[in-house]
Amino acid sequence: MQISSRFTIATHMLIILALEGKKQKLTSDILAGSVGVNPVIIRKTLSQLKNAGLISVARGTGGADIIKNLEDISLFDIYCAVECLGKSGQLFSFHDKPNPECPIGKNIHNVLDNRLEAIQKAMEAELAQTSLAEVVAATEKEMAKDSIS
Repeated sequence: MQISSRFTIATHMLIILALEGKKQKLTSDILAGSVGVNPVIIRKTLSQLKNAGLISVARGTGGADIIKNLEDISLFDIYCAVECLGKSGQLFSFHDKPNPECPIGKNIHNVLDNRLEAIQKAMEAELAQTSLAEVVAATEKEMAKDSIS
């Protein structure tokens, strides 16, 4: 199992908005060109980020803008905006019917549930410690290395 690419797509988009948004109007087509996905995916992600209160979006060719301070947006905020954890809120989904007649199937929830919950909480706590401002600064640093080469 792999976590979807929605989180990295959204983060990529927000970095573009932060670095290029004041210089030019950023449409879904422009964002799609950098991210390398269909503009439909970009528009859906823009909608999710807007619903989370992280950006504003002008209809048509109006573009998008970040409406919060970069320091006030954590990677966890982005993750919550775009990753659908369903009604359970759990990152790890469990197979529906472990066999209660099997000694392993009977105990698998007792063995894994708390561990998986702890792993999810640790990941979420780590995401919460990194701001979009830090990621944007790191991107600028990498881009500067490219221009020196």
